[in-house]
Amino acid sequence: QVQLVESGGGLVQAGGSLRLSCAASGRTFSGYAMGWFRQAPGKEREFVAAITWSLATTYYADSVKDRFTISRDNAKNTVNLQMESLKPEDTAVYYCAAKQGTIVVENERLWEYWGQGTQVTVSS
Repeated sequence: QVQLVESGGGLVQAGGSLRLSCAASGRTFSGYAMGWFRQAPGKEREFVAAITWSLATTYYADSVKDRFTISRDNAKNTVNLQMESLKPEDTAVYYCAAKQGTIVVENERLWEYWGQGTQVTVSS
């Protein structure tokens, strides 16, 4: 049974930092891209960042570029999202996701596995 479990969410003031982690289990994720999405209240879920398996190529949404950093530890099957200079508009439930292959897409329907999400709240 595949499981993606997020951790590290919480409440932070604007300008602060948080580090999210996602632990994957239940299968080998060799060849899988790992990503983060988020969903704010009343909005659709949106792509945040992703990283490929072998070359660790990273992709970011324009809204988080230069503030967020995604990384992965293939030996431990974990992916992290370091979030800096947080803004109130970053408030959302953040989801970890996995997708087979090296092509990263922002369409959430093409991602195969999902975690339950972790709440990030940024106060102004």
